Parts: sequence; structure tokens; C-alpha cells
Amino acid sequence: MNGIKGIDHSLIGVRDLGAARAAWQRLGFTVTPRGRHIGWGTGNYCIMLERGYIELLGIVDAGRFTNNLDTFLKTREGLMGLAFATDDAEACAAALRRAGIETEGPKQLKRLLELPEGTVVPEFALVHPAADALPGLKAFVCQHLTPALTRRPGWLAHPNGATALLGMTIAVERPRALVPAWRKLFGDLSVRADAQAMLVETGMGRLLFATPDTLAARYRDIAPLPDHARPWAVAMTLGVADLARCERALAAGGFAPARLGEGLLLPPIATGGLFLEFLGTD
Repeated sequence: MNGIKGIDHSLIGVRDLGAARAAWQRLGFTVTPRGRHIGWGTGNYCIMLERGYIELLGIVDAGRFTNNLDTFLKTREGLMGLAFATDDAEACAAALRRAGIETEGPKQLKRLLELPEGTVVPEFALVHPAADALPGLKAFVCQHLTPALTRRPGWLAHPNGATALLGMTIAVERPRALVPAWRKLFGDLSVRADAQAMLVETGMGRLLFATPDTLAARYRDIAPLPDHARPWAVAMTLGVADLARCERALAAGGFAPARLGEGLLLPPIATGGLFLEFLGTD
């Protein structure tokens, strides 16, 4: 609805970009060359998937604008939020406003991508719905204006077989209270809730908002749930082509994932601040 296709990418705040890149490579991911946001003090490494991607976001110049990343990193590392996808930022912003959702943008963002053959400049158009339109989650909408620069075939192949960003899990106190806003954004049939959890089908990927007690019970046999101020993004779920292959790749990097239902799970201590779940898609 409103020109939003689903989840485009997740954002993971890290204190040391180089260390984060090495850690995610050990997890079996192919990591792109470094990017730097033009006019900002932030940089990134990305993990491009066939559907969606992961952005590792850090500070490269603390004296410049960091878009509150410095404030986030004072408390913790881990999932900061996500970007939704659109094919037309202008049309998306107009549709959101017609739906009564206060919106800023589109605003243009560029970054320098440091390739071996020379630096290129990927460009994006960003739409920022008002915070009350996205309760429980920090998010914006992103249109890729130069997708050929960032979606290179070699970057989509990962030793662990990762293919898709399937969703994110967020800890909130009262999931049912968030229902009206998310139904306004994605439609009545896309949102289901009870007192313990709310599930949002975005079109590409799911968002699960659940109480801390519910999530603590889910992860109790694997790791304690950190006691961060709510709301906070707890977990990211990825699809992999072959779960056994994924487990071998993780073991090769020195990781021992736990079994959770039909998938694999790594605790925050192994991933830099988030539960990381792998589900087979074959």
C-alpha cells in the first residue's frame, strides 16, 4: 500500500566498521567495499541479498553529522531499524500524505562506494513518514536511483547461502496498541495481533512486535534477552538456500548456532548486539 513494496534493508549500528566487516565475513557473508555518505560523518559496509540487504553502519568522522548514530552507539550496538522499499519515492510520499500520514521528502542521499577500479556514487531518494505512523520502529522508505551500482552478481553470493531478508522482531510493551497505525500503513488484512504480539506482513518480509516476556521465553534456552529500553529491535531473520550448508559455514567461522524450531539462531554475543535467525527457503 502507499507505494511501499516491503522491507528494503536493515540497519545495524556498529562502533568499529572494520571489525564488524571481519565479523560478518566470518559469519559466512560476502561484504561489499566500504561506502561513505556524502556530507555526513557515517560510512557503511553492505551485505547484498537476492531480496533485501543488510547495512552495517558506523562513524568515520565524529565531527560531522551522524544522524544520531553517535547517540545510539553510546548505549549499544545492533539493529537500529530498517528501510522500506519503493519504486517511486515521489508517488509514495504523495500517497502517504493522501492517507493522512505526515511525511518528509523525498530527500536525496548519495554515498561514495570505494571500488578497486575507482569510486562510484550510488544515489537514493528517501521518504520519512512521521514517527507516529511507525510506532515501535525507526524506519523510512528508500528508492534506489542507481541499483546497478550496488546489486552486483558477485556480491549476492554468500558462503552461508543467505538469499533474503525475511523480517525483524521488535520488543514492545503493548503490541495491540500499535495495530491502528500499522493497519493504516499496510491495510487491515496485513496486520494480526493479540495481547502478546503483532505480526505485520509488509509485502516483502514480516515484522513481529512482541512483549519482552514473550521474547524472553522464546530465547531462554539460548541466551537471556538484554534489558534495553523498549521499543528495541531484537532479532533479524534471514532466508538461506540450504540450512545444512549455512550451519557448516557458521562452524567454519567458529560459530555454534542453536536450533530454534526449524531454523538456526545465534545470540547477540556472537553477532554484535542482535539475535540472528536463519531459516531454510528450499
